[in-house]
Amino acid sequence: MIDIKYIRENPKEVIARLLKKGVDAKESIYEIISLDTDRRDLIKNTEQLKAEKNKTSKLIPLYKKEGRDTAEIFARMKEIGDTVDLNDKKLKNLEESLNNLLLSLPNPPDNDLLPGGKENNQPIRYFGKPRTFDFEPKNHVDLCTDLGLIDYKRGTKLSGNGYWIYSGMGARLEWAILNYFIDFHTANGYTFMLVPHMLDYQCGLTAGQFPKFKDEVYWLETAEDERRRFMLPTAETALVSLHRDEIIAENDLPKKYFSYTPCFRREAGSYRADERGMVRGHQFNKVEMVQYTLPEKSDDAFAELVENAENLVKGLGFHFRTVKLAAEDCSASMARTYDIEINIPSMNGYKEVSSVSNARDYQARRGMIRTRRNDGSIEYVHTLNGSGLATSRILPALVEQNQNADGSINVPDCLVKYLGVNVIGK
Repeated sequence: MIDIKYIRENPKEVIARLLKKGVDAKESIYEIISLDTDRRDLIKNTEQLKAEKNKTSKLIPLYKKEGRDTAEIFARMKEIGDTVDLNDKKLKNLEESLNNLLLSLPNPPDNDLLPGGKENNQPIRYFGKPRTFDFEPKNHVDLCTDLGLIDYKRGTKLSGNGYWIYSGMGARLEWAILNYFIDFHTANGYTFMLVPHMLDYQCGLTAGQFPKFKDEVYWLETAEDERRRFMLPTAETALVSLHRDEIIAENDLPKKYFSYTPCFRREAGSYRADERGMVRGHQFNKVEMVQYTLPEKSDDAFAELVENAENLVKGLGFHFRTVKLAAEDCSASMARTYDIEINIPSMNGYKEVSSVSNARDYQARRGMIRTRRNDGSIEYVHTLNGSGLATSRILPALVEQNQNADGSINVPDCLVKYLGVNVIGK
C-alpha cells in the first residue's frame, strides 16, 4: 500500500511512477486525495462536536443546582449525538472507499527502473559460458524419460496437464537439489521455516496479491468467510505475514527467513513448444528467502539476496545472467526486481530460476508490520524476497547441461554428497 501522505504531497510524482508500470492512475490518485480530504474534514468536525458535547454535559449539574431548565441542553446533546452517529457511518463508508482505492494501486517502481516491459529488461552481468556439445544433445524431456527420472505421462493421468511425477533417482535428484539449497541458506544465517500450505485471505492481501489477483490462486472452499483458505503460490505469501500486526524492536532487525514449499499456480501451462515438461507447471518445488529490514538497510539486503541466488546457481556450475527488470515487468507489489536466468540448451535462450525483489514498505503497510526505533519512534519496515531457488527449471538445465554422449548425466559436485553417485544413467 502506498503511503497516503506521500500521495497527498506528491500526486504528480506518484502518477508518473505508476505510469512506468503501465498503470494510468491519475483518476484514482485524485479521487484518493478527495476522499482523504473529506475524511479528515469529517474527523475534525466530529471531534469538535464531541468536544462541544463534553463541555455542554458539564453544565447539567450546574443548571440543576441553580434550578434552571435543562431541556435545551439535553436537546442539543441529542442533536450532537445524532450528528456524531451519522458522521461515524459516513466515515466508515469513506474509509472503506479510500482503502479499496489504495489497495488497488500497485507499488511505484524505483526511480532508476526503465519504463515498459520485457523489451526494456537489462542484463547487467553474465557468469560462465554456454555448454557446447560435440554430439547431438537431447532435450530434458527425452533425457528424463529415457533415464526414468520423470514420469510425465502418469503425472498427467493423475492431475492433468502441468503436473509430473519424480521417480526413483529423479526424486532423489530433486531432493538433493532442495537439500543443497537448505544447507546453503542455513549456513548463511537464515532461519528455516516450514509454513502452512493453506493460507487465509489476509496473507494474500499483505503480500499484495489480493484483491486484484485473488482469482489466480487455488481456493479450497467456496464460502466467502473467515474459513476460506487458498493454496500458497509461493512461500513469500506466508513468510511476509509472519510479523503481521507486530512491532519489531530495531535491534531485532533484520529478520532473515527461508522456507521450502511446493507452490501452486493457476496461470501455468502455456503449452508452448519451448516450455515442455516441467518448465511451467501448476505445482513445483521452491525454496524462498525473505527479509524484514530497516528502511536504510533495504538496498544492502537486496544486494545480499541477489548474491545468495547467484551463488546457488554458480555452485551448480551453470552459465547464467542477472537481469534488471523494467518497471512493467516487476510484479504489482514490488518496487524493483532482478531475475537470475539460466541457459537451457534446448530452449535456445534463458529461463528465470530466481526473482529477487524489494517491496520497500508496500507490504508492511498492508500488514501493519512496524519497527520501534531505539528512540521510541515507530515506522514501517521494508520487506524483500528472493527465490533460492525454484527447482522446476534447475533440473531441466542440470540434465541438459551435464549430459554425456551415451545419455548419462554428470552430477554437479555440490550434489554428490546427497546422491552418493557421480553419474546418473548408463
